[in-house]
Parts: sequence; structure tokens; C-alpha cells
Amino acid sequence: MRAITKKLVPCLLVVGLLSGAAASAAGCGGESEQLPKTEPAPKGPGNTTGMPLSIPDGFSMSVFARDLARPRALAFDQAGNLLVSTPGSGQVVALPDRNSDGVADEQVTVAGGLDDPHGLAFLPGDPTKLYIAETGEVAVYDYDGGTLKAGNRRKIVDLPAGGGHHTRTIMFLPGDPDRLLIAVGSSCNVCIEDDWRRAKILVADIDGSDLKPFASGLRNSVFMALHPTTGQVWATDNGRDLLGDDIPPDEINIIEEGKDYGWPTCYGKNVHDTDFDKNQYVRDPCEGKTPSYVDLQAHSAALGLAFVDSGSWPSAYGGDLLVAFHGSWNRSVPTGYKVVRIKLDGDGTYKGTEDFITGWLRPDGSVLGRPVGIILSGDGTAFVTDDRAGLVYRLTPP
Repeated sequence: MRAITKKLVPCLLVVGLLSGAAASAAGCGGESEQLPKTEPAPKGPGNTTGMPLSIPDGFSMSVFARDLARPRALAFDQAGNLLVSTPGSGQVVALPDRNSDGVADEQVTVAGGLDDPHGLAFLPGDPTKLYIAETGEVAVYDYDGGTLKAGNRRKIVDLPAGGGHHTRTIMFLPGDPDRLLIAVGSSCNVCIEDDWRRAKILVADIDGSDLKPFASGLRNSVFMALHPTTGQVWATDNGRDLLGDDIPPDEINIIEEGKDYGWPTCYGKNVHDTDFDKNQYVRDPCEGKTPSYVDLQAHSAALGLAFVDSGSWPSAYGGDLLVAFHGSWNRSVPTGYKVVRIKLDGDGTYKGTEDFITGWLRPDGSVLGRPVGIILSGDGTAFVTDDRAGLVYRLTPP
């Protein structure tokens, strides 16, 4: 899916669901009823978000923070404070919950004046070094956990700015914390890129030096996550548009250094994209490419992903993967707008996909929210960003 979204339907808001600021963040004009002040998280199971969301039995879901300008990526500082990037305001914001009532006490600007900030990462072993990825660069800051402020900015990497996919996500390489992974999407729907940094996950030293490809053929891998058992990097990838409702699939890939995952020539399980690549070959043009690990519904716009901690969730969920489907813009019947559960065994073997949180897409085609980033705290509490409603949700297991 393209990072620049288009509206599927006229912007319809359910009275009492979105505040004025949230409506503005969603790209909706006009006034709407103000939501009441966010209440403390519920003590028992149930949905208190004010939205008609369906969640699994025994879980509880509430609003942790609201009135955020397109919240996207999430990270925890050493003290457990939640940080979120808000491209709509050009900021990274901290959301402390000092009284532990399940609601952010305030919004503290960690860093501002940024150009489409997205990815966040703390340097392993040094919680005072915060890395922030903007659309055209990565910079490192000195982070003060007491004031929740970041300063002494140093740009370390230049990236290609703009284009069809403008988000940049970062993660430190597992087992090698001196190297930083940087996901950079393609500039187009499908094309041969002029800039070698596009449609790849790059890797650089922590000072930004030695920038080079880590994995290629990735059209738009907006989010990455670390498998808790295997230590492998998993990433979502958004398939190209304009081939119909159901092809090509969105993907989950297991990222390995030096591998080519096929775009723009191949997609999914090494299917040749003959609509784009019309050359005649003696050999299969997908030979040597790495197929997707899991194929997902086309145009779902799979974004954030997070593995479930088997020690804090019901045993049936242990090792499973939660994935946020941001939602379609170019499908005759809308799809996505939900969080799904990817069932896995302890070693990551795929067992199936099922819906986990639904209801943002209404039967009349209107859209209340678009989930983006997912992160789990040490006690198993999950947080989900919604860049249409301007919210961060809080989800607790039974």
C-alpha cells in the first residue's frame, strides 16, 4: 500500500467517538462532539474505548492517550515511559503514566521540529541515546529520562526523502547492537529505483558510518520485530497496487542479510510480476529470490507487528504475532482496519491467521480508526497507535 493514503468514503464520524483534534489528525474537516476525559483503565474485561470494537473474551481495551497528531511508532524508555512518534505534529512525544492508572498523565514533547518522524530506538545498553528516524535522515539525541527531553541532536545518516513511501523505521540488529537497521520504502508503486537506498532494509554502524544494504527487494517494510526465540528479524511488507483486489499479497518476511525478497520483479511465494516485468527469460526470473514467509490479504496495509510474551498472556497465545492492518484505499470492497493474530508455534512455524481486534471498519464503509504500531510492555500490556483517530489504545490480557 502507498504511504500517502486516499479516502475510501466520505469522512463520516460517529458522534462522540472522535474529538475535534482527532478528526483533524484523521484529515477530516468540521467540528465534532468532544469526547469526555479519558477515564482510568477498567479493572475487569471489556471495551471502554467508546468505539464499537470487538476484542477476545477476557481482554480489556481502553484509551491510553488521545488527541495525538497521527501517532505511529512506539518505544519504551528505561523507566517504562511510552514514547510515540507523531508525524502530524513533527514531534516525538512521551506519555508518562505516573500514577499507574492505565491512562497517560500528560503529553511531553521529547523532540520537535522534525520532518515526518517515525522510527524510534534506544541504543542497547545506553538508555540515554535515543535514535529518531525522519523521512530524510536518522539522528541520535541525548535523552534525559527525568525530564523526558531529548537534546544535542547529531545527524548520522542521510536518507532519500519523500516519494510514495516516506516512513523510515529503525531497529538495532539483534546479536550485534553496534549495527542499526533502517527500513526505507520504494519511491513508487512498482519501478526500477534510481537510488540504491530505496526498497531495502539498510544497515549502518551506530555512528552512521558504513551504510549499506542489509536486505533488498522489499517494497515497503514499514515495521520490524525481533522473534523472541529464534532472534530473527521479522518484517511486514506492503505489496504493489493496481493488480486487482486480491493480488499481490501483503507479506510477512523473515529478514536475512544479503537476501533479495523479489520486488519489483516477484511477489509473495516467488510469483513473477508479468504485468511489470514483460521480459522473456530462459530461466525463472524469481529463481534465487526469497519468498514471503506468510502471505496476507492484498491491500490490507500490514504495518506494526509484535510478538506475544507467553508468560503474561494465556498459553494459547504464546509466541503468536499481532499485526496491525492499516487498511486499503484501492480495493472495491475495503479490507484491513483491524489487528490480526498470526498463530505460530514456539519456533515460529506458521499455523494460521485470525482476526483479533475488529470494528474500526463499519458495515456502511465508514472508517473510525486505522491501527498502526503495536508494542508490548514487560507485563504483557499491549499498546496500539491509531493515526486516524489520534489515539493510543491499551490492551490487557486476562
